Amino acid sequence: MSEKYDGIRQQTQNSYLNLYEINAKSRSGAHFPYYFASRNDMEHIKHKTHSMEPEGMAIYAVCEQGADKIVLLRQYRYPLNDYIYELPAGLVEPNESVNEAAVREMKEETGLDLTVYEGGEMYYRRPFFLAQGLTDESGCMVFGTFTGQISSERQEDSEDIEVVLADKEEARRILKTERVSMRAACFLMQFLKADVKEAFAFLEG
Repeated sequence: MSEKYDGIRQQTQNSYLNLYEINAKSRSGAHFPYYFASRNDMEHIKHKTHSMEPEGMAIYAVCEQGADKIVLLRQYRYPLNDYIYELPAGLVEPNESVNEAAVREMKEETGLDLTVYEGGEMYYRRPFFLAQGLTDESGCMVFGTFTGQISSERQEDSEDIEVVLADKEEARRILKTERVSMRAACFLMQFLKADVKEAFAFLEG
């Protein structure tokens, strides 16, 4: 066994997310329970596989006409019992690329069409971990431009989403006063600094 732990067991049997308990060891050798959530089954948790495979992705999408607005979601989240501003995001389905997932999720959540931006350094699109103290989930960023009309027709009945096309003034207001996910906050900061004529210059390394 690893010197950092002495066993692990799955505590729940749910369809989409499960709780795992690690019999962890402190530096002094004392045992303590450490809990984390995963979308993966027991054989595929990253604690075992050390995989970087992304479970999901988020989308940084600006207006194709001028890049002066960014797509945000104001979505109700049950753990908060409140609405929070987020980037459009979702899970990558089996046999689906990250870019394909982004195009699909953008259409489902917002009704908008996403054109993926392929330029810049690829390492900005590699998987990174999310809330690593609580889950083994990783995700990628997808960058692009949007066109079309906002629609809620494809949203699931369980989703409570308002689509927001925020200009820089609204982005500042959201950062100052609203509940915002960390990922959305970081990319809103980037959006505020971006030149609308070179919207993806920050991807050039």
